[in-house]
Order: sequence, then structure tokens, then C-alpha cells
Amino acid sequence: MSITEHRVLGDHRGQLIAIEGSQDVPFAVKRVFYIYGTKPDVPRGQHSHHKTQQYLIAVNGSCSVTLDDGNQKTTYSLNQPNKGLLQDALVWGAMHDFSPDCVLLVLASEHYDDADYIRDYEQFLKVVGA
Repeated sequence: MSITEHRVLGDHRGQLIAIEGSQDVPFAVKRVFYIYGTKPDVPRGQHSHHKTQQYLIAVNGSCSVTLDDGNQKTTYSLNQPNKGLLQDALVWGAMHDFSPDCVLLVLASEHYDDADYIRDYEQFLKVVGA
């Protein structure tokens, strides 16, 4: 788990960042969603997935993301639109400290399936054997 920096393309007209599934992210993208209008003191996420991988990019503003594999917790700052963070399957994720203008884009490896979510932290620890 680490932040990946993507190449910024652009000229006098503006900037462009291209992210391609199975090339710039390690999976084919099946779902895209974004979070915005979140209050700075209201965390999001706070769950894990059995099989879904997610790739998070703050396309505007900033937020922090804490990833927890059951043994180690690491907090990352997403604050540049050319940097993304992979949240692997079976990694607990919490997004927090949103700036008022934050738009957090999430690319997902799977279509939405409620059964894929682990929403209880103690259950997550049992699943990962921590």
C-alpha cells in the first residue's frame, strides 16, 4: 500500500491525467463513484471488502485515508489529483479529515455487492486472522 504518482499531461490549455484500468491501476475498473460534500469531522468508509480492490484519488481538495491490514495501520494524505492510493481487498479503510472542497474519486474492481462488505471491525480481524 503506497501512493502512486501519475504523469500529468498538459499545455497552455490545462492539465490532463489519464488512468487506465489494468495498466495504471492493477485491475479492470468495473465501478466508479465519488464522494463530495463531506464534513471534515465525518469519516467515510470504515469497512473492508472480501474481494473488491479500490483506487482512491482526491481529484479536488484533500482528505486522509487510513488503511489497516489487521496488523499495521498507515494513514495517507491524498491532496494532489495526480496521486492515487490502492486499497486492496481485505484491508480496512477509513477516509477522514475531508477539506470542504474535497472530491474523492474511487475506482473499484467489482460491481457493488452488499455481501462483499465487512462492516464490523472485530469480524474483519477474524477474517484476516489478526
